[in-house]
Amino acid sequence: MIDLHDVRKVFPARRRSGEVVAVDGVTLQVEAGEFAGVVGPSGSGKSTLVRLVNLLERPTSGSVTVDGRVLTDLPDDQVRQARRSIGMVFQHFELLDSRTAAGNVEHPLELAGVGRAERRRRAVELLDLVGLGERADAHPGQLSGGQKQRVAIARALAVRPKVLLCDEATSALDQASTTGVLELLRRVRSELGLTVLLITHEMAVVKAVCDSAVLLERGRVVDSGRLSEVLTREHSPLSDALLPAPLADAGAGHSGVLLRVTVTDRTPETVVLQTLIGQLGLAVEVAGGSVETVAGGRYGRLLLRATGDLSRLDGALRGLRDDGVLIEAVPRDTDAVAATGAGR
Repeated sequence: MIDLHDVRKVFPARRRSGEVVAVDGVTLQVEAGEFAGVVGPSGSGKSTLVRLVNLLERPTSGSVTVDGRVLTDLPDDQVRQARRSIGMVFQHFELLDSRTAAGNVEHPLELAGVGRAERRRRAVELLDLVGLGERADAHPGQLSGGQKQRVAIARALAVRPKVLLCDEATSALDQASTTGVLELLRRVRSELGLTVLLITHEMAVVKAVCDSAVLLERGRVVDSGRLSEVLTREHSPLSDALLPAPLADAGAGHSGVLLRVTVTDRTPETVVLQTLIGQLGLAVEVAGGSVETVAGGRYGRLLLRATGDLSRLDGALRGLRDDGVLIEAVPRDTDAVAATGAGR
């Protein structure tokens, strides 16, 4: 549905000679119906990337294909037509203060030449969908931040797009409003069969709604994949960002051995505990970590402290790894366990 191939965007520097490379050779694919996230720190090129998808910014080089059409091959007038299949939600809502909620939703339909009665019918339908049917006649100044973003989502859906782009759609909202907007995005994706590309700097947002993610740094993709695969991948920067390994004191004052383990539905902590306690007879305590639901599955990083007769531990760890468990012993000469992924 969305296919970027070797996309590069260069801007001229404003205060000095030279140029600024905002997006540097990015290749990514988002399948139809997928909810994908692009995540990274400020300045990593996320917002530029999303504007390249609908050609609000034309790439310096590379190709952009959406719904089978190579947008980068189209002249500007045909690009404007193609954008009708791509809705966009912005960080700061971008609503027209002079229009009511219904008037804002009607605006893209008006630009598309849709008649007044049909515009109103569609606006009422969409405001009902986003839970604001009773606020159709309210102006933006009478709405909360979360309500404004719901109106913006309704507006983005007005022309029945196949793709929805969200540029930091929750970063201006409080936690309660963020949760509500994310639940709404997930629901409209399912009900309307949308493909969603969400730009965010918040890992919690990716964990809450995304099927897949791309991690950007300095305009380049450093890691990507479906979350169900990424979270069980060794040496994954994206996995480490989504589920940091726990910190714990590993000094010489502690007896036994520290073990880092990645927990999943297929390799729950009970598998490890049965081996360490049941087979080896070790005493085991959880020294840190957490387990949570991500992409509909159970994932986590735990730090276990095992004490007792450790003579057979190396063999047991090899057996667990052969069975697909990501587990390793933490070196004893470290002062602290860094936030790195299990299996490193």
